[in-house]
Amino acid sequence: MSKWDKLIKRILGLSNDLRFEELRKVLENCGYQMHAPRSGSSHYTFRKSGCQPITIPKHEPIKKIYVELVKHVVESEAKNNEDAE
Repeated sequence: MSKWDKLIKRILGLSNDLRFEELRKVLENCGYQMHAPRSGSSHYTFRKSGCQPITIPKHEPIKKIYVELVKHVVESEAKNNEDAE
């Protein structure tokens, strides 16, 4: 199993030890663009045309609610890929 597959499996399993950079990598792979915070905030916003923005604070470890948001993105991307085939 590749590193990418393991990462996706951890996200789908709502792992408690995910890091911000791992979620960033997955969101950017799904077409989201990261926008850095202004004025010293730790909350990064990920945007994709036609989708709701996702805001994730850069704290370690990432809280489960933010992992759930990314899980929904991964699941919807998988569904879109199946529909396209």
